Amino acid sequence: MLVGLVIGGASGIAQFLMLAKFTLSITGGAFDRKALVIVVVQFLLPLAVLLGCAFFIEGSVLWAAVGMTVTLTGCAFVRFLLSQK
Repeated sequence: MLVGLVIGGASGIAQFLMLAKFTLSITGGAFDRKALVIVVVQFLLPLAVLLGCAFFIEGSVLWAAVGMTVTLTGCAFVRFLLSQK
């Protein structure tokens, strides 16, 4: 249970950082190969994490998904609050 939550949390932070970097490159007008790689990896990361948890850590898929969504949403909320000041 806790292992899935930690793995999901780490994945959510990684997704948030990749999405932030991708949006900064897009809004800066620099859509290049690096931005394309970031967006592809960002979409494949949850699949890899959830499939890995399903196959290797019994009963942790739900907790990994919860950790992923809570962390990703929480990081976005904190970034929003910090941008309002």
